[in-house]
Amino acid sequence: MGTTAPVPVRFRLDALLEESGLSQRELAARSGVSPTIVNRMANNLAEQVALKTLDSLSEALGAALGRRVEPGELLEREEPKRRR
Repeated sequence: MGTTAPVPVRFRLDALLEESGLSQRELAARSGVSPTIVNRMANNLAEQVALKTLDSLSEALGAALGRRVEPGELLEREEPKRRR
């Protein structure tokens, strides 16, 4: 078996939580997503999530922010690391 290369995508959940004023626990309760999953995503420790999870989180964040939050807003591509 080979090793898996890291995916150059990270979650933006921490920034959206700050913008919304919600805590991780509040977001978990409003979205129905496990607090453990919310924490792993906020700390960029989750390697994969279900589309249903992204949808639930974006709906709850949208309600808190008073605007539509698309599931894609929870992700961003990391800049490739430059070699020295």
